[in-house]
Amino acid sequence: MSDFENEVSRVVVDQDSKNLALLTWIGTIFFGFIPGLVMYLVKKDDAFICGHAKEALNWCITAAIGYFICFILTIILIGALLFPVLGLCHLIFCVLGAIKASNGEYYLTPFAIRLIK
Repeated sequence: MSDFENEVSRVVVDQDSKNLALLTWIGTIFFGFIPGLVMYLVKKDDAFICGHAKEALNWCITAAIGYFICFILTIILIGALLFPVLGLCHLIFCVLGAIKASNGEYYLTPFAIRLIK
């Protein structure tokens, strides 16, 4: 288990923390890295929110790298096909993160590069 899983498993999560983590993931769908960054900087005292904010930031960084690669690959036309696939993955992973956050569970996004620990 990761440090995030260990931290969250020991802490009883209150409804306010669940709601803010949920809003972080929903905001990530529409506003990218901004909600995750704000929650990470403002709510460092709450391990649950901070963990979800880190995961949302890591996913946004990974998605941004993916979008940049898709943009470069539009030169050979395959990037135009990959943009919708990456957008769908972004939507699905953020919705899954929101569902897990509302249930008070941790969520580790698959395929995310974990630069923020």
